Amino acid sequence: MNRAAALCARSEQAPGDIREKLYKWGLNSNDVNQILNQLIGQGFLDERRYATAFVKDRFAFNGWGKIKIAHQLRQKSIPTEVIDEAMNAIDDEAYRERLIELLRSKWRTVKSREPRAAWAAMMRFAASRGFEAALSSECVKQVTRIDAEDD
Repeated sequence: MNRAAALCARSEQAPGDIREKLYKWGLNSNDVNQILNQLIGQGFLDERRYATAFVKDRFAFNGWGKIKIAHQLRQKSIPTEVIDEAMNAIDDEAYRERLIELLRSKWRTVKSREPRAAWAAMMRFAASRGFEAALSSECVKQVTRIDAEDD
């Protein structure tokens, strides 16, 4: 219990990750459930707090889009309603600006300026970062147009 509490005190942890660690440490399912309940009861574990921190960090520092963030949270067994609530914390304008910033950076490295190949490369990049196709398409058009005007 103390070891798990210390781990949770250092950084936000997903309950599923702590459950796995407890099993790896050789505890049986009754002990694991009891410890998890204690950690949740004492405020060491909180799915909503974890999801909010995860969304904020992955968006700000990793430049991930909502699709990729949501997928990662589902992998950690976070409930859909908690994921949706955490995603609503992302400001739509900041989300769009972050995508444009990432696309501008990528545009400098695109080798082919042939329109179809360049557009495809930019769309693949946005998809790999987890951004929605419709928003990505709009932003790719905006970024490539701005760049053409700057030349």
